[in-house]
Amino acid sequence: MKIRIIALALAAAFALSGCGHPGGQSDNCCTQKTEVDEVLPVTGTFINLPYQDVRNKYTNPPHIDNTDPQMWAAKVAEMKKMGMEYLVFMSVANEQKAYYPSGLMGRHYPEWRKSPVDAIMDAAAEHGMKVFMSTGWAKDQDDNLRDPKIKGRQIQMMEELAGIYGDHPAFYGWYLPVEDCLGPVLTDYAVEAVNALTDRARELTPAAKILISPYGIFNSDFDDPRYEQQLSRLKVDIIAYQDEVGCVRERYPLTRQRENWKKLRAIHDKTGVAMWANCESFAWEKGTNDRSSALVPAPFSRFLSQQAAATAGGAEKIISFVFCGLVEDPSSPYQLGQPHWSADFYEDYMDWLAGGRDWKLAEEFFLGKRGTAATEDISDPRWTRYTPGTHEVILEHKGPELVIRMLNSHKDGIVPPSKLFIFTSEDGGKWTLDCIRDTPAWANTNHDAFVDLMVFDIDAKYIKLAFTAEYDAYIEIR
Repeated sequence: MKIRIIALALAAAFALSGCGHPGGQSDNCCTQKTEVDEVLPVTGTFINLPYQDVRNKYTNPPHIDNTDPQMWAAKVAEMKKMGMEYLVFMSVANEQKAYYPSGLMGRHYPEWRKSPVDAIMDAAAEHGMKVFMSTGWAKDQDDNLRDPKIKGRQIQMMEELAGIYGDHPAFYGWYLPVEDCLGPVLTDYAVEAVNALTDRARELTPAAKILISPYGIFNSDFDDPRYEQQLSRLKVDIIAYQDEVGCVRERYPLTRQRENWKKLRAIHDKTGVAMWANCESFAWEKGTNDRSSALVPAPFSRFLSQQAAATAGGAEKIISFVFCGLVEDPSSPYQLGQPHWSADFYEDYMDWLAGGRDWKLAEEFFLGKRGTAATEDISDPRWTRYTPGTHEVILEHKGPELVIRMLNSHKDGIVPPSKLFIFTSEDGGKWTLDCIRDTPAWANTNHDAFVDLMVFDIDAKYIKLAFTAEYDAYIEIR
């Protein structure tokens, strides 16, 4: 009997808290797909140059030289290998020092060395990639455009950056770090702040695309007519909405999120602005949504469910905060990211990208092609609850494939059994132990709920599944 084990996820989160970060159609195409055949890949990632706080512990360690042009040439090549088409600078300055050759402020890199922005731009051009240039930060990650000085400095930076990079072959557009909450309705201040930067960008670089990446889908009032009105006032080309799964805005977000994506899609079909998804690939090492807690990779199984939700909801492209520095090629000479788990995410993602059969099966579940399945919500009646203790489940197998789905929700006291024992029989009386397999395990499980899935190719009339549950176990057998 052949056995395949994978971890599939329906992402979820536990604590309600605030969040704010950036995280085959043309960029301006706003036509919703009527049928989804495949999950969209990630084709863009944010790049973070400054180290601000503990959140950057692994993605941008404080003890390395993050201005090394050789390192950035290698990292850009790795991003291209992962299928990235777009690179988005989150910022190109911090604390009034620049990562590019600025005349407005001092520099964060030695003047005798090529700047990291130049290195990234040149490497992107070499690989045929497109770069969104940031207009921040005038001061730091807490830039407040209500302050005329901050707003004025961002426009000055845009003017300087346009002069340096406006004709660069990798320059594609602007990322405006105006990160405001969408919900319940986008404020007049947010619209005006975005449009003030956009107006100047259009004057400087008329052909450039303009991208923003706001948060707040979870508490947006899509039925309020003002919601559509405010979005229609924005002069941007692309809105890449943070999906907020990593930021833990809701306890079990994906069920409602799929509907929210569809509502956004209907609005975007009217506004003419491209709708992208900014899927958050991270979890938290310690506290949730806390600047003193490092960003660490989520299980790829959780992330794939986010991709599926965005795809099914009509997103045209998926970018992520953040692949660069979090999802790491284990062969890279520059190992950023959380040790081991960043490489595991990378290998799972690349296996899926290459069309690995197990992850294509994951797509079918996430896209509903295998019927309705139990969700990450513990109240879903399709789960069967098994209390702590030893259990046996006997079934008459009617096909060559046995699928066992298990809810993983540590904060709810729901943990899959650590091992599964599979017995087979032709008469239901005499049993043969066919295999013993460890269930999937992922270190970063303190903030999320997701569904682990194990698939067995098996050919027997009767199957007995045996396991010992140390905690409540929620299982669905398909």
